[in-house]
Amino acid sequence: MPKFIIEREMAGVGAASAQDMQGAAKTSCDVLRAMGPDIQWVESYVTGDKIYCVYVAPNEEMIREHAQRGGFPADRISKVERMIDPTTAEAIA
Repeated sequence: MPKFIIEREMAGVGAASAQDMQGAAKTSCDVLRAMGPDIQWVESYVTGDKIYCVYVAPNEEMIREHAQRGGFPADRISKVERMIDPTTAEAIA
């Protein structure tokens, strides 16, 4: 199933409280449960003014539906085409 990176612009999110983060995560999980097993939240990275989320879903439309239902921005959604890591440097073509 495709993997997506979602960029969410949220001013000051890096300074949000633990309770705020917990509430956002709960909302996301509640929406995901209601949507069924085809969409999964893998992890998120919080920076000063953005959250970068990794999701697995069949398509971008499902990602947008999750964002709309949860009240989250989804400013940019990018499908992951390929993954690399340090071991890629050692791969033989």
